[in-house]
Amino acid sequence: MKTSLSLRAALLSLSLGFSLGLSGAASASDQTVQVEVTNLTNGTYFTPLLIAAHAPNVHLFQLGTPASTSLQAMAEGGDLSGLIADLDDAGATYVENPAGGALAPDSTATASLQVDRPARRLSITAMLVPTNDGFVGLNGMPIPVRPGVYTVYLNGYDAGTEANDEVITGGGAPGEPGIPGDPGGNSGTGGTGLAGPDNNPMVHIHRGVIGDLDPTGGPSDLDATIHRWLNPVAKVVITVGRP
Repeated sequence: MKTSLSLRAALLSLSLGFSLGLSGAASASDQTVQVEVTNLTNGTYFTPLLIAAHAPNVHLFQLGTPASTSLQAMAEGGDLSGLIADLDDAGATYVENPAGGALAPDSTATASLQVDRPARRLSITAMLVPTNDGFVGLNGMPIPVRPGVYTVYLNGYDAGTEANDEVITGGGAPGEPGIPGDPGGNSGTGGTGLAGPDNNPMVHIHRGVIGDLDPTGGPSDLDATIHRWLNPVAKVVITVGRP
């Protein structure tokens, strides 16, 4: 009986030690991940950025699917509240508005995230202004485990929720047509409207803006010599630290 009790105590001690070791290893596996986002465009601004680390089953957006209500609010008016609520529900780690406002062309915003083992996917998003429902995005990229510096380039996407009429109305509520504004102050007025509804109502690659050369009329309020852009629209440098 004494031998049995001793053996049982030893096994219990070993079990506890193993569990504590695993717990310590999980804690030690947390890594600091620094994310730098640079605006590569000539005349397009990013509304306040949302940078998140999350589990693989979480998505801020998905190509070829309808935009969520939260994504639509961000893509049409820069409203992050819905996406942030979604991330909170999913237990994600995120940084909101690291630039302290809109990110201008040739400017960089930096965020630092503590990433644990389950939350090793990185997503980034912000509205592209001036556009109707364009946004820059990174969808659930696996975060490298090996310490180092990694660079990726991001495309501009179209939420597929609003016609790209390129008319600045000051509105930005979901379902309200028009562009909220132009932070760079380079837009014209009097545009009659450039395009009808999207042929593709799903989230898709943005075809860029067209603009025109008439500052007080024409089909677009955007300047073709300033606002036109091609992909990619952003550069992201990810620095993974040691656990």
